[in-house]
Amino acid sequence: MPYTKDDDKKYQEELKHKIAELKKEKNAVILAHNYQRESVQDIADIVGDSLQLARSAAKVNADIIEFCGVQFMAESASILNPDKKVLLPVKEAGCPLADMISPEKLMALKSEHPDAAVVCYVNSSAEVKAESDVACTSSNAIEVVQSLPNQKIIFVPDENLGKYVQSQVPQKKLINWKGFCPTHIRLSEEEVIRAKREHPQAEFLAHPECNPEVLKLADQVCSTGGMFKYARQSPSKEFIIGTESGMLYRLQKENPDKKFYLPSEHLVCANMKLITLGWVAHSLEFEIEEVRVPEAIRLKAKKSLDKMLEITYGK
Repeated sequence: MPYTKDDDKKYQEELKHKIAELKKEKNAVILAHNYQRESVQDIADIVGDSLQLARSAAKVNADIIEFCGVQFMAESASILNPDKKVLLPVKEAGCPLADMISPEKLMALKSEHPDAAVVCYVNSSAEVKAESDVACTSSNAIEVVQSLPNQKIIFVPDENLGKYVQSQVPQKKLINWKGFCPTHIRLSEEEVIRAKREHPQAEFLAHPECNPEVLKLADQVCSTGGMFKYARQSPSKEFIIGTESGMLYRLQKENPDKKFYLPSEHLVCANMKLITLGWVAHSLEFEIEEVRVPEAIRLKAKKSLDKMLEITYGK
C-alpha cells in the first residue's frame, strides 16, 4: 500500500503524543525559535526570538531543555543552565553567520583596538562570547551599545546589524566584522519593491540583518519579537515580512484578521528547518545530542550574556 497524506497525518499525531509523554516522563521543556517549522512551533512550550529564549532558558524549571533552534542558541541555554541537560535535536543545525568569526580572529581584532569594547551578536559561538564584553540580540543591540562607556565598539559578526546600530547610535564608532546571514542577505531591493507594488496597502517590516538598501525601504526595522509586537499594535491590516519564512505562521495565528506576505521565496533558513517532530522525539527519548560548554569557557561567556540580560531587564 502506498504511503498517503492520511498516513502522514496519523504519524505526525503519534509523534506529538509521544513527545508530550516524553516531556512529562523526563521533566523536559521545549524551546523553539520563531523560524522553526510550524509543527515544531506547535509542540513547543515557549516560542520566541533569541532574546526571549535566552531569558526563558535562564528561568526554566526542568531537568531537560530541548532546544529547537541552532547550535549557538543551545550553547547559550547550556551556558545559563549548567545544571540542566540541553539537547539540540539535530547536531548539524549550525549557523553560518556564527561560523564567520572565530575567537582567534576576534582576539587579533581586539589587539588592534585595545580601547574598544566588544559587543557580540548572540549569533556567535560560546568561545566568541567568552572573548566579548557583552552579548546582544537584534532586539536590544542599540540599547546595549548605548549603555557602554566606550566610544569605540568592536561589533561581531553581522555587518548589516552593526551598520544599522551605527545609524541609530552615531555618537559611537563601530568597527564591524564583515559577517552576514545567508538568509537575510538574499532579500534584494528589487524583490521588496515588487512586493510593495503587489501589496500597496501593506507595511514592510525588515530584520536588521537585511542589506542597508532593503532597510531603507522598511516602514519598521525590528527583530522577530519586535515584528510580533508591531503587527499586533499597528492599525494596518497587511504586512510584508522581511525575515525567515517561519515567522508567518505565528504572525497569522496571532493576528487572524490581518494578512502577511513574504517578499521573496528565498527567505528560508535550511539549518532551522532541519529539525522535525521525528528528530525532537528521537532526541528526547534517548537524550542524545547534548550541548555542553567547557566550564572555563562557560564562565567567561556567561558574563557577556548576564550583562546583556542585566542591561535589558535589570538585575
